Amino acid sequence: MENPVKIAFKAVGGRTKAAEIINRSYQAVKKMEDKGVLPRTEYTNETQYAQTLADHSNGAFTAAWLLENANPIKQTI
Repeated sequence: MENPVKIAFKAVGGRTKAAEIINRSYQAVKKMEDKGVLPRTEYTNETQYAQTLADHSNGAFTAAWLLENANPIKQTI
């Protein structure tokens, strides 16, 4: 499967647009994409990046899909 974070960022218009949407730096977004996972804070409900990105994706993916496929714990198993 292709990198789910890359799919999400592409759906919202690329890394620069994703950084703007979730209010993070380009470097932070690049690191997420390079690793292919969302940060731990997504799974402790400190951030809502998956939902925010899904809301800007024109229906290309759901927050639930992104959370499931970009889970850092799942990547290590």
